[in-house]
Amino acid sequence: MTLAEFFSCTLLAFGPPLAMFAMTIAKDPVRIIIMIAAAFFWLLSFLVSSLVWFIVVPLRSYLAFGMVFAVAFQEIFRYFIYLLLRKTEAGLKEISDNNEISSHKLEMAYVSGLGFGSMSGAFALVNVLADSVGPGTLGLQNGTEFFFVSSAAMTLCMILLNTFWSVIFFNGMDEKNYKKIFWVVGSHFLVSGISLMNTKGLYVFTILPSYIILVITAITAFKCAGGNIASVLNSCFSKA
Repeated sequence: MTLAEFFSCTLLAFGPPLAMFAMTIAKDPVRIIIMIAAAFFWLLSFLVSSLVWFIVVPLRSYLAFGMVFAVAFQEIFRYFIYLLLRKTEAGLKEISDNNEISSHKLEMAYVSGLGFGSMSGAFALVNVLADSVGPGTLGLQNGTEFFFVSSAAMTLCMILLNTFWSVIFFNGMDEKNYKKIFWVVGSHFLVSGISLMNTKGLYVFTILPSYIILVITAITAFKCAGGNIASVLNSCFSKA
């Protein structure tokens, strides 16, 4: 039973991102490089926020304190990866097998966002998945049996949000549209703040608003990429 829970939670959290990687990134070496670079930048943000948490001893026991600095540094390093990709855009275009696709600015944002989110999700869920294997399960005396599936659902939400946030953030920086940047930073703090309710077992009040924000963010990212209803209908009917 615990093994089944492990695989189900793993597929719930990482199944869609893995499919996105296989369908849109795996065939292009330049996109893989960008994704790995973005994942490394997330690791750097995690390292810096961990150092701040370690240095400020009196505030270590406050989870909200660590959350604020973690989100702040993630957004700072999202800006750094934006600057890096804009500086190296010409070089990436030269070495790419598909110059037109791999050098597209918002596609680079999508790839970096997926790398950013995947690394974030891996760190958030790997220990939870290790515990789900056994030797026991939650819900018999303390805790809830919904802990593992709720954690997997929130991990998927954060991976997708980071992907869409990068698209919106990059587009906002390119257009000097600071409302989009404010939405990215503000919604990141909001979702992370909502997730603090998980400590009290209020998973419904965490997952539901987080996925509502995910839908809004996905629609915004879709519009930033130039999408519209007509393009969706044309795509559906052309494949049909």
